[in-house]
Amino acid sequence: MHLQTRHFLVALSAVSILSLPTACGGDGDTIRVYTGRHYDLEEAFQLFSSETGVSIEFLQGSDAELRERIAAEGEDTQADIYMTVDAGNLARAAEQGVFIEVESDVLNEAVPESLRDPDGQWYALSRRARTIVYSSERVSSAEAPSTYEELAGPEWKGRLCLRNSSNTYTQSLVASLIGNVGYGEALRIVSGWADNAEILSNDVIALNSVRDGLCDVAIVNHYYLARLMEDDPDFPVSLVWADQEGRGTHVNISGAGITKYADDPELALQLLEWLATDGQNTFVDGNHEYPVNPAVAPEDLIADEFGSTFVADDLNAAEFGALNADAVRLLDEAGYE
Repeated sequence: MHLQTRHFLVALSAVSILSLPTACGGDGDTIRVYTGRHYDLEEAFQLFSSETGVSIEFLQGSDAELRERIAAEGEDTQADIYMTVDAGNLARAAEQGVFIEVESDVLNEAVPESLRDPDGQWYALSRRARTIVYSSERVSSAEAPSTYEELAGPEWKGRLCLRNSSNTYTQSLVASLIGNVGYGEALRIVSGWADNAEILSNDVIALNSVRDGLCDVAIVNHYYLARLMEDDPDFPVSLVWADQEGRGTHVNISGAGITKYADDPELALQLLEWLATDGQNTFVDGNHEYPVNPAVAPEDLIADEFGSTFVADDLNAAEFGALNADAVRLLDEAGYE
């Protein structure tokens, strides 16, 4: 084994497998999930187990670590399903041959075409919108920027907070810009952001910085604001859905696919179909994410505060996921830290 791979596997061995036994006995069937999603899994998986008699074990780690672990383990992997919180990792897993292609009328009906792999290798299970927020104390709704491009303008210099370039959500947003407007125009926009912004390590710090006056506007995932508003309904930050008169707000996903070495692909498919239909609310509501299934209503807090619907960018997640390497190169070229 290559030395770097050996060190990687040793590091991952510290992450334990969590087992959810069935509530009704079952026949010994087990689904094993390698997941980069670290929240709101137990409730959904336990409900599935209680309804089906199938037990679920899941190994948690970062998206990239688990993807590489599956590749390193090969046919010896325990993973039946690989689940991530970013389209870029799903796209890279597909490129590496991690997944099988599946045919599922249930998933094709539940998951819009722009939120699934064209060849059926992976499907989105929740939507996470990356959009613009602003101080409700220092910025009026009329003044608030309504497009990502506006944030590159000189009027926002020193007033903008953004997440760092190594973050997958930043990379996916930039990849979507490349896919929509081309590399050159995306470089102009991102260079403007870099000139204007304070670069921070996470979305919660960005939101608190808007509250505290370090900046007046920021780009964050919507659910981070929802979490803060759940604790403090008067949190003085407002959300605006970006680009509602144009291509729509960038949406990243939490999604999953069935690995090519799955012990029981049909059982794994049953879980994915359930998560996209009967299990949608249980899977997404606890983290204030939007369902992927258009027949499923979002939970009350985000529906009341942000709206039940918004115009979303329909660029296929597989397309901007495949542009991730270009986005990393562009961020470096733009001087974005």
